Amino acid sequence: MGDQTRPGRQPRQRPDEFEALYERLRGQAAGGARGALDTLTPDRVRAATAEVRSGRTVTLASPVETRPAPDNPRPAGHRLTSLPEAAADATGLHFATDHFSMDVHGDADSHLDALCHVVYDGTLYGGVPAATVTADGATALSVELARNGIVGRGVLLDIPRVREVPWLEPGDHVSADDLVAAERSQQVRVGEGDLLLVRVGHRRRRNETGPWDAARTRAGLHPTAMEFLAERRVAALGSDSNNDTAPSPTDGVDFPVHVLGIHALGLHLLDYLQFEDLVPLCEQEGRWSFLCVVAPLRLPAATGSPVNPIAIL
Repeated sequence: MGDQTRPGRQPRQRPDEFEALYERLRGQAAGGARGALDTLTPDRVRAATAEVRSGRTVTLASPVETRPAPDNPRPAGHRLTSLPEAAADATGLHFATDHFSMDVHGDADSHLDALCHVVYDGTLYGGVPAATVTADGATALSVELARNGIVGRGVLLDIPRVREVPWLEPGDHVSADDLVAAERSQQVRVGEGDLLLVRVGHRRRRNETGPWDAARTRAGLHPTAMEFLAERRVAALGSDSNNDTAPSPTDGVDFPVHVLGIHALGLHLLDYLQFEDLVPLCEQEGRWSFLCVVAPLRLPAATGSPVNPIAIL
């Protein structure tokens, strides 16, 4: 009982409680064919450009990991296919070229989850049959839905900052109360069509203490925090962790936030971002909102994409 009174400790969810929450959120979903991206109207995109004041830009992506680690057993592959030294003694024009491959949905690299990423009870978001995802790729709800970019007002809510800790420990949960407390502390309010970014300090902890098996234990949002996102009608959700806590707080569902976010609300999720470069800029400028540009690769049948989101202050 004592653990549940500490910040980040929330009661476990029974399957019936999760199903009730799922049905409630599905009924509140703000989007249509493109999911919650439909809230990013041209007027909201145009309004978001007013967030640009200093003109400073900063990446929200982690460096791509090419070496095995406890949280990255299948690292990205990168090799040079043509080396400049091979042509060192030759005249004329030569190129250095390379080849790149990635396990997109791993626990180390920054990536975007498409709406076809989550299958729940035999369907994708909006009741689309799971059979639309085949060995040849997804024929519906692929990352191609975001081919024109996700551009809007980004809002960073820094939970460790509010709790006055460097990071949330693995297993801790971000509650809806945490999100509201961060809004008050940072004097910002999340609104319709915003790109909500939630910092738990995962990347800072990894940088300072070394990688660990994040598939088994990590900080993230508690499923009940998704009611906050539904009420505010956000366009997308990103975190410097997986967005989901591990171990899962929901009996019988390993990734409840992914189910609620992608399958029920139609939210594209951004996993394993990094905000360590953004935080000091926000502190210097005294604001936690900015123009945010997310440009996934053109992978028409893919369930996700590596991504390098840019914040423009």
